[in-house]
Amino acid sequence: MTDTSAAPTGPHEQAGRRRYTHDLTAQHVLITGASSGIGRAAAVAVANKGATVLLLARRGDELAAVVDEISAAGGSAYGYSCDITDSASVDQVVETVLNEHGHVDMLVNNAGRSIRRAIHRSTDRLHDFERTMAVNYFGAVRLTLALLPQMRERGSGHIVNISSAGVQVATPRYAAYLASKAALDKFTEVAAIETMADGVTFTTIHMPLVRTPMITPSGNQGRAASPEWAAATIVRALTERPKRIDVPLGTIAEYGALFTPKIRDQILHRYYRSMPDSPAAKGEQGISADQPVEPTIPHRQPRVRSAARRMTGTALRRAARWVPGTHW
Repeated sequence: MTDTSAAPTGPHEQAGRRRYTHDLTAQHVLITGASSGIGRAAAVAVANKGATVLLLARRGDELAAVVDEISAAGGSAYGYSCDITDSASVDQVVETVLNEHGHVDMLVNNAGRSIRRAIHRSTDRLHDFERTMAVNYFGAVRLTLALLPQMRERGSGHIVNISSAGVQVATPRYAAYLASKAALDKFTEVAAIETMADGVTFTTIHMPLVRTPMITPSGNQGRAASPEWAAATIVRALTERPKRIDVPLGTIAEYGALFTPKIRDQILHRYYRSMPDSPAAKGEQGISADQPVEPTIPHRQPRVRSAARRMTGTALRRAARWVPGTHW
């Protein structure tokens, strides 16, 4: 069924394929986990595209600050306190949103919980796995099921689920987190097949590591993308609606698992041995490894890049889009 709620505004060439972008103006976009990190950046970016942004988060004060920021910039935003692990809370907020706004065009399941802890330190911590599943999987499914009937009735809707490139890589020490994201991946795959004739589409974004408060207790894990980059990726998912958006590292890891699984496992095991658990995961400091705290990001002086380096970077980014699975 053709999506009539957001008519294509023009062709967009990417990776040798013709795409059509969907205008977000006046669209109702609901984003979970919108009080900080990726969710906050995505809410600002989507509002800048002309959408009416419906923000969900547990922390009311921080949520109100995001709403005020968007409103001050001339955007349209509404905040709703909600615990997505609580069915009653979700039912109540969905009823309120539909009563006040009539419908939701798009849903971004962004709220998440991350735990970085080795399996041998988790044998007495089953709640690590239960907590991540409660937010990352059941929370996303709960909201999807709550909003799906009105999308099917209108014959239009798009749902973006934020997954992790770690699902493709099988990153050590993230068994609890990646298991919950893998479950969401498969739910999305099946749901997308079943709702094709209903006009409801899905995009899975396999996000790389992003600098947010959620990753701070895990310590330095290497290079991380900015929340603004992640927000731009979410905007692309909403406007172009591909089936998946991956990063080259995840795609290469999937091929490695397919063609050279033993070598892949040996590389990851060496990575596991070289990157120990954080003090939080070991219980050596007062910060819990699965609770968000304010990040400490060192100030960096802006680098002046030569024209050659800029051209090389642009060429590499364009080449990366040809890697199968990057954006399709």
